[in-house]
Amino acid sequence: MRGNALVIPSVANGVSGVEGRSKARVVAVAAAAVALCAVLALGAFVDRFGEPAALWALDRALVGRGATAAWWITQFGRVYVLAPLFVALGILAVALPAWRARIVFSLVMLLLSWRVADFLQHVFARPRRLDWVIFHETSFSYPSSHAAITVAFYALWAWLLARGLRRPLGGAAAAGVSLLAVAILWSRLALGAHYATDIAGGVLLGFAVLCAGTAVWPEITARKRREAA
Repeated sequence: MRGNALVIPSVANGVSGVEGRSKARVVAVAAAAVALCAVLALGAFVDRFGEPAALWALDRALVGRGATAAWWITQFGRVYVLAPLFVALGILAVALPAWRARIVFSLVMLLLSWRVADFLQHVFARPRRLDWVIFHETSFSYPSSHAAITVAFYALWAWLLARGLRRPLGGAAAAGVSLLAVAILWSRLALGAHYATDIAGGVLLGFAVLCAGTAVWPEITARKRREAA
């Protein structure tokens, strides 16, 4: 394992000095704001015009393909998988001080992306697709909470593992988690659980949450260190 400090995946990497870190935080906040605006704009678009014809053709082409595999993969975005994973990571945070900050940050990103996606689903109240397979989900559709969690949690862990473990283990672990992240996104289309625009909105939302966390987290941890000193 490399070092004890949390290295957040942000534009702050490679930037030294207080001024550089301050500029990096501004960029991260701006990126979060732009991504969130894109989520809202896309949501307003599909609420008014529906799924674009080209994307609807893609939705129809993917639904039902590899449905059994998609069913098992999509469980990685459900509470009965995420809750035990949350507890396991909490235990690891206690047992592995070198990874504690990284683990806590990832759990905060998981919770935030999940809850914000749920809130926005109620704001837009987009009905689910009717051409579902295996299981009919009745919650609202836009943005996809699976997609938001995939970016803010699983993609984050791919980056953390690549940076935090020695090669080739780090690269292999990161590749595995990255493949899982892509597979989760695919599973939502294969099951007819989401439109492609739902996935896009969820990806943008996860990115927005991650950028916001990147901007705020170093300041929170620095303040805690000052209070403990």
